[in-house]
Amino acid sequence: MPKHAQSETLIDAPIDRVWEVIMDLKSYPDWNPFTIEIENPEGPKVGAAIRLHVRWDDGKGVISPERIAVIEPPSGAPGQRRAVYGYNFGTILSTLNLVRSKRLQILEERPGGKTFYKTTIELTGLLSGATPIAKVQDGFDRQTAALKKRCES
Repeated sequence: MPKHAQSETLIDAPIDRVWEVIMDLKSYPDWNPFTIEIENPEGPKVGAAIRLHVRWDDGKGVISPERIAVIEPPSGAPGQRRAVYGYNFGTILSTLNLVRSKRLQILEERPGGKTFYKTTIELTGLLSGATPIAKVQDGFDRQTAALKKRCES
């Protein structure tokens, strides 16, 4: 059975502003209390390797190797624009199908220049049960609140 975490909010900022903040991977340490650093030597492009430095609420953390799977900048009809940024776990564990992940950050334009933001992760595989999903959920909630604050300031 897949493990899942999700957080969402309505941000009082245009979709282009929210997208800019999400895609500025080097600035994550300035605002993000969950993903405190992203190593991305190739730049944000589909197929690029990234290493996420994640900090749990207790101050401990992990480094998670990932691979960017999707980058879809804001597009669509005015008032209905949408954007997606996502990546997947990228280690031997995923190659062997022991732990696989699909992380998405989804933006949807809403009336009045606001943006609906949702982040999700689905974990599957034989060892996915060892994932601290409650800590991931807490991290998503902290990141979502920080993104809202950053984009609205």
